[in-house]
Formats: sequence, structure tokens, C-alpha cells
Amino acid sequence: MIHPSVVKKQRLYMIILIILIVATTIISMGLGYTSLSYNRLIPILLGEGTFKEEFVLYSIRLPRICITLLAGMALAVSGAILQGITRNDLADPGMIGLNSGAGVAISIFFLYFPIDVGSFIYMLPVVAFLGALVAALLIYLFSYTKGSGVQPVRLVLIGVGFSMALAGTMIVLISSSEPQKVDFIAKWLAGTIWGTDWPFILALLPWLIILLPFTIYKANRLDLLNLSEPTAIGVGVAIERERLVLLLTAVALAAAAVSVTGAIAFIGLLAPHIAKALVGPRHRLFIPIAILIGGWLLLLADTIGRNLADPEGIAAGIMTALIGAPYFIYLLLKN
Repeated sequence: MIHPSVVKKQRLYMIILIILIVATTIISMGLGYTSLSYNRLIPILLGEGTFKEEFVLYSIRLPRICITLLAGMALAVSGAILQGITRNDLADPGMIGLNSGAGVAISIFFLYFPIDVGSFIYMLPVVAFLGALVAALLIYLFSYTKGSGVQPVRLVLIGVGFSMALAGTMIVLISSSEPQKVDFIAKWLAGTIWGTDWPFILALLPWLIILLPFTIYKANRLDLLNLSEPTAIGVGVAIERERLVLLLTAVALAAAAVSVTGAIAFIGLLAPHIAKALVGPRHRLFIPIAILIGGWLLLLADTIGRNLADPEGIAAGIMTALIGAPYFIYLLLKN
């Protein structure tokens, strides 16, 4: 049973994070290559703005804000699941190769398959899922040893190796491709938020609507998987089945997110760690906090990055790497 004071603390942090998200959203709506006056935001939202103001807000800013929020939430939960099923605080969908697996699949699909504009947006998460799934299964198999299961340090090292190899594969794929297609893949690798239109939100949203509640439903199983294998088996957990189901969930969330944002790393590492520090290691408590932290971190990184340099700014993936890489090194040395 969770103590009422802990639940109260969780709700307080959730309120604070919602306020931060709302504040960052308002700031993000006004800032950009074409700035909007903050005292004009409410009239624009009510349909009383000029054509230019409404175009900038509804066609450029709001879709991008929604995409970054949703993708950050998906990556945070994916990281929380991976850390839980591997009992490894260093696990992250970008670090262990899931993002790169999705990237290779998207590159092959984009470069060599005929693209129908109507279905392209909705096919991307599926293609990314298949690529990330293949990468995840290979990494899992190479890091698994009979009798002792998945080795945490081994998983991270193999994941980093796969990530680098798959990133190299993408460079080979684009080396002889058309310049405009090369530009798209290069932006994807840098973590540029490129899916900035309402259809991309519709493509991403169903994955989150299904998988986020499912993950919270499985929170108790994640708690048990954090225990030693004999203990988990002793309380009736079908370890391999639960790991497989949760691994597929983590892969789907990460793939859906990076299919429209590009290769974003470290959100899945940072958000769960911050959430655990705030409310403790119980998954039912910290996953809702991690969801909000992940969305806010990516929104903040993108808001800062796109306003640092004109006209395109700095990719959100680079901004998250600047924050996350030192923290990853700290965790690696600590563990």
C-alpha cells in the first residue's frame, strides 16, 4: 500500500509540472523566427487574429508544440520500461540502439520504396516500429545468457555498439542518394523536429492513447521485474513473457516518437531518473511524473534550440544531447 503522504507529494509534483508545461507552451507560442505578441495570443486563439498570426500559430507553432510534448512523453515511458525490465539505470531507447534501428528502417523506406503522400505519415510509425523491433531483439539476444538472464552492463555496451553500427549503416544508405533525400535523413539523424503538422499528431496519438495506460496498468509487474529473478518467479510472475510484452511496448513508444521527431536521445534516460528522485522507485508513482517530465524536457529543448540561431535553429536532439550526455557519463561512472 502506498502511503497517502507519498500520493499527495506525487500530485503536488504533477501540478507543478503541468504549470511548467503550460508556461513553456505559452512562451513557445510567442517565440520564433516570426514572433507573436503575447497580448495577442488569446485573440488569435479565439479566431480574431490576422491571417499571418493565425497561420503562424495554428499551422506552425501549435502542431510542433503538440508533437514535442507527445514524443517526449512516449520516450520517457519507453525509457522507464527499459530500465525496469533490464534492471539497468543506463537503459535508454536512443542509447541502446532502438532509435537507430527505427532510423535505418525509415531510411530504407524513404529512399527505396514508392511513397504515397496520403499514407506516408501513417506508415512511418509502423516502419519505425519494425526497424526498432529487429534491433531490440538482436540486442536482447546478444546480451542474454542462460541462467543469469540479461546482463545490464552487457546490454548497454552491446546497445551502444549496435547504435553506432546502425548510424553508420544510415550514412552508407544515403551516400549515393538524391540530395533532397539526403537532407531529410541528415536532419532526422540530428534530431530535428520535422513532423510539424496536424496529420503527424494523428499518426502518433493512437500509439500513446493505447500504450501509456497499458504501461501504467503493468506498473506492478515492472516493480516485480526489478526484484531478483527467483523472487519474481516465486510471486508468480512469468518473467520472459512479461519482459517480451513490455519490451514490445517500449519499442513501439520509442519508434512512434522518433518517426516524427528524428533521433532524440537521453529523454528516456533523464525523465525516469528525475521522477524516481522526486517520488521514489515505485513505477505506479513515478511513471505519471516521468510522462510529464519527458514532455516538458523535449518541449523546453526544442523551444530553446529553435530560437538560438536563425532561421532553423539548433536541432532538439542536439539540445537534449548537450544536457543528457554529461548525466549519462555520471551514471556510467557511478555504476
